[in-house]
Amino acid sequence: MILAFVTGVVLGIVFFGGLWLTVKKTLGKSYAALWIPLSSFLRIAITLTGFYFVAGGNLQRLLICVAAFVATRFLVVWLTLKYDEKSMITIVKQP
Repeated sequence: MILAFVTGVVLGIVFFGGLWLTVKKTLGKSYAALWIPLSSFLRIAITLTGFYFVAGGNLQRLLICVAAFVATRFLVVWLTLKYDEKSMITIVKQP
């Protein structure tokens, strides 16, 4: 059960962190129309594969993994907001 929880956290970091990185790197770029769907497909494929292997036919492990995945979303959002705040302060302070 602990492994299912940890895997859910890792999958959440990969999925939501990857989403944040994709948006940050492609904002205003000409290749965004290609990169965003490709990144989305890759993140979904990794996440669903992880859920499949963690579950192994056990609903309880799957639910724990999914719950950790969803909870990690809030952590990633909080961390990325703090990072963006910090980087905005640095940009404003530079002459």
